[in-house]
Amino acid sequence: MVDTRPQLAGDHWPSVSVVVPTYRRPQLLRAAVQSVLAQRYPGHIECLVVFDREDPVMPVDAIPDGRSVVLLRNDRTPGPSGGYNVGALAATGDYFAWLDDDDEWLPDKIRLELEALRAHPEARFAICGVVMEDGQRSARPRHRVPKHEVLRMRETLAASRNELHSSTFLVEREFALREIGLIDEDIPHSYGEDYDWLLRAARVTPLVAVRKPLVRIRWQYSYFAQSWEKTIEGLRYQLGRLPELSERPRNLARIYGRMAFAHAAMGDRSQARAWARRSLALDRQQARGYLAYLVTYGLVRPRTVQRLAYLVGRGI
Repeated sequence: MVDTRPQLAGDHWPSVSVVVPTYRRPQLLRAAVQSVLAQRYPGHIECLVVFDREDPVMPVDAIPDGRSVVLLRNDRTPGPSGGYNVGALAATGDYFAWLDDDDEWLPDKIRLELEALRAHPEARFAICGVVMEDGQRSARPRHRVPKHEVLRMRETLAASRNELHSSTFLVEREFALREIGLIDEDIPHSYGEDYDWLLRAARVTPLVAVRKPLVRIRWQYSYFAQSWEKTIEGLRYQLGRLPELSERPRNLARIYGRMAFAHAAMGDRSQARAWARRSLALDRQQARGYLAYLVTYGLVRPRTVQRLAYLVGRGI
């Protein structure tokens, strides 16, 4: 089979479009866009900043040669899903990548991911490891790196969610639009839209991982940190839409555990305990089930559990 992908060879470096949806985070956005413009990559990089429910404002003062910044409005569904789709449809690069407005890339991210794709012609999608920070100076940053160099559906489902962060995604643009499609804008509150899209990608291509932390993630800025009702709606939608989630009991137990903890945090003891039982029946080692029980009995506060989880680079 002839490899028709844009090639990284000789003097030709594929162009890359980076989609950055944003909502009222001007200082964080500036750092995110600066990290894109500062990539040690000889090819052209187009940064598409998609403003959601606010007027576009140029986030940086200077744009280096070989770089461009395009300001867009999200005229689709409000939220990350609509924003990413606006950027994906406007992108002109050979490849496109995602970047949350509260994250930053390390300087060699694009180059190393494209080199990984060149080394694995069977893959059209690249990811990498992350450095997780919670904003506390006393907290030690945590590295999360994919365990496998090549991930198919089985490995993707088995991986921890924070090993597969959306700000690491890089994919051939035409392949993505043709074979994966746009992000599902019907997902409630855009909860888990990145994971939904990632599993759809894993159906049609292996994922190649650069097993180095190349993206800095700031956990304390999650929109869903205390939005338990939105979390429950999003998880229910995922369970109904992604049959792959039911193929691995431990993965399903993790989702049930999240449901249990969210109900417990809302004070719904009966639902929390019911989901905790389902979670622990599938996996006795699923900590979220036990934590949900502790919350329902008033032995620990939900925010305390979240804070401790973030300190060790985990999520609920």
